[in-house]
Amino acid sequence: MKLVTIYTDGACSGNPGPGGWGAVLLYGQYRRDMSGAEAYTTNNRMEIKAVIEALKALHETCGVKLYSDSAYVVNCFQQRWIYNWMKNGWRNSKGQAVENKELWQELWKLMQKHKVEYIKVKGHSDNEFNNHCDFLAREAIKSMAK
Repeated sequence: MKLVTIYTDGACSGNPGPGGWGAVLLYGQYRRDMSGAEAYTTNNRMEIKAVIEALKALHETCGVKLYSDSAYVVNCFQQRWIYNWMKNGWRNSKGQAVENKELWQELWKLMQKHKVEYIKVKGHSDNEFNNHCDFLAREAIKSMAK
C-alpha cells in the first residue's frame, strides 16, 4: 500500500461567508496542490471539505498521514467522536444533531477505503505545507470574487 502524506486547511472570510480550502498531497517526489471555494460556508465546513477532496484525489487505496491544524477534524478521529455520533444516530454528547453531518458521512465513507492517521499541527506557524494550504485556501476565496 502506498503511503501518502496530506496537509489540509480551510479558511473563511467571515464565518459564515465565502470560504476556501487547500490541500497538498505528497508521494515520493510527486506533489499535488489542490484548492476550491464556496460562496457561503463556514470555516469548519472548509476544514472537512479539504480532507474530503484530498482523499477523493487518491486513485487507489492508500495509507495516509493527514496533517491538519483543525482540532475539529483531528479530534473527531483521535478522540473517536465520530463513533459516538454514529452510535447515537448522528447526535452529539449533548443530544443535538451533529453539525455538518453530510460532510462527516462523506468523509467516513472515504475512510473505509484508506487507512488514515490524523495528526494535529499548529496553524500559522513554521510548517511549510500547512502554511501553503492556508495560502491556497485564501487564494481560492479571492479567485471566487473575480
